[in-house]
Amino acid sequence: MPATRRADGRAHAPAGRSRQRGFTLIEVLLATVLLASGLALAFATLRATTAVVERGEDMAQRSDRMRAVEGFLRRRLAGALPMSFSLDDASGQPLRFVGEPERVRFVADLPNYLGRGGPHLHDIAVHRDGAEMGLGVSFSMVQAGETVTEPQTRPPEVLAAGLREARFRYRGMDDGGALGPWQDRWEATDQLPVHVSVDLVDARGDAWPTMVVALPQGRGVGGVPYGGPPMIGKGR
Repeated sequence: MPATRRADGRAHAPAGRSRQRGFTLIEVLLATVLLASGLALAFATLRATTAVVERGEDMAQRSDRMRAVEGFLRRRLAGALPMSFSLDDASGQPLRFVGEPERVRFVADLPNYLGRGGPHLHDIAVHRDGAEMGLGVSFSMVQAGETVTEPQTRPPEVLAAGLREARFRYRGMDDGGALGPWQDRWEATDQLPVHVSVDLVDARGDAWPTMVVALPQGRGVGGVPYGGPPMIGKGR
């Protein structure tokens, strides 16, 4: 609609046309504050979500690691054989199982995927490198009750790294045929214990669940001698 002229000669804009005006400073500041608050909330949510995901992945990796170490130790200890790997220098008795607080040695068949198979000395021990502590295992072939020294010995395989504490304990049968108390050292080295306990604590101070392994061929002090119980009703 064209503009009209008033009596004084000035142009008069139509009444229906609205005026255009910009944002005020307060409106701009308020919009900026709202935008910043929204971005801060979004970043906080993203950080929280990322932290939850990382904690979940860490817990999953820790659980997988624990299951792998526990499965290996359980299979190896449960497969311990009443087989000599050396002779005690003092008593001349055969060494079949040597258990210490941070080291355990015994003979078990080595799975084919770990080597050539057959009876091998399993030497599971705590290893320290400065402040770092880990649990490792090494294998040596056993023949005729003696450990065969190979010309090229391999370093121990790492089972668990980043540990603060690792402890083995042992239990056998008492003279009355009942389970005896737990021991930090297995003194009856010519016999296998009935149970072996393994406690591990990682570098953060989180304790792994205590693992107790039963040795099927273990008898311990006061138990049934090796070779099994006497046959009843045979040979008569």
